[in-house]
Amino acid sequence: MPDTPTDHAQTEDPLAIDVAPAGPAITPADHPDPSYRALLEVPTLGRILLATGIARIAQSMVGVALVLFTLQEYGSPELAGIVTFAALFPGLVVSPIAGALLDRHGRTRLILLDYAVETVAMVLIGLLALADALPPALLVLIAVASSFTAILSVTGLRSLFPLLVPRYLWERVNAVDSNGYVVATIIGPPVAAALVAVAGGAVAMVVIGLAFALAALPMIGVPDPPAETDTSGRLLVDAWRGLLYFLHHPTLRGLAASITVLNLAYGMSTIFIPLTVLKVLGASELAVGVVFALSGLSGMASAFFFGRFDSRGREWWMLIVPMILMAPAYALVAPVAAGLLGVTAGLALMGLSSLILGFLNGPMDIALFTVRQRRTDPLWLGRGFAVSMAANFMGYPIGAAIGGTLAAISLPGSVALGVGFILLGTLLGALLLPRRDPNELRAPSSS
Repeated sequence: MPDTPTDHAQTEDPLAIDVAPAGPAITPADHPDPSYRALLEVPTLGRILLATGIARIAQSMVGVALVLFTLQEYGSPELAGIVTFAALFPGLVVSPIAGALLDRHGRTRLILLDYAVETVAMVLIGLLALADALPPALLVLIAVASSFTAILSVTGLRSLFPLLVPRYLWERVNAVDSNGYVVATIIGPPVAAALVAVAGGAVAMVVIGLAFALAALPMIGVPDPPAETDTSGRLLVDAWRGLLYFLHHPTLRGLAASITVLNLAYGMSTIFIPLTVLKVLGASELAVGVVFALSGLSGMASAFFFGRFDSRGREWWMLIVPMILMAPAYALVAPVAAGLLGVTAGLALMGLSSLILGFLNGPMDIALFTVRQRRTDPLWLGRGFAVSMAANFMGYPIGAAIGGTLAAISLPGSVALGVGFILLGTLLGALLLPRRDPNELRAPSSS
């Protein structure tokens, strides 16, 4: 790979699915040194990235805080699982409608709508709990309500980038976007756990709600970038056509098949890694946090490094090669889960596994985000991104459920099954993900 991106204006790549409307018409000739610093020149992008960073920290806090809050208030692991599912799954199901709304009504307003709903939902949970007026059914109902709008901000922000950022800076902004999730993963969960431990779950939920309100402030007044859309004028018809667009799109369909299966393994690891550290090695909760944090730290460095390179024509390799290497890295946990190593050696091996997996995530994220931007018709960004992101993430909650059941039987068996999912996901990606397909922009008919 070259040290700097090649000149996009002079490259005659069959992936010229870099359609002109997707991103401002600025070429590298206008900016001879396309760097991360050049992102600061994009109007309003700094405010959007600030809002994104705050919101993602809040979102990463919700997952931990909701579980700890539910266990603290009701003492029921089953209810904790139901609440977690309710806070995630409904939003994934309605992703075609969310995408249609984003395409028809703009992104910034709907992002602000989600932040407002999240603020009200989290503060309401906290205040009702403090008043001892929050029955389990109402808690689940509030979680469902917040889930329905969450897809709006997650997809809305991701689909803003190709509209705002010049195409030759897409790798750069995608590296920053990827690292936003990494930073949130490093900061959010330990802060949420500390809040619950020190101030109680109810107060923690109120603080998280205020964090969403804080995230909304930089977004106020941010204009929607100009964007065209292909709409029938009917919401459900547009949502259905968005689903058809996804199903007929070779790249989005191939990514979903591969990444969904890969995420089954990652969902399982959220269960067996803590259990291995706490139960097998007898280490502390802090050690669990360190293992996960190592993945975030190496992933941050990796994303910034690979974000410097032009990924055009290399996306397939940047996805498939890291996935192949993930299998042995993931398998490093197996002897630890089997109780074959002591505390120091076990933690060291788990830390090494985490570091390698985090590093491999860097090029994958860059390739995944960028190829989706390049190969999605600008008229279908909202719907294409919403359905694609939801489909890719489906494996995560399912994997966590599988991991919770299997880990009670065999921790090494959980690791082995996770390795199997990684290998299957790699095979599906290699077979189904097109390296080049200039016909992908064809939209489905409304019939």
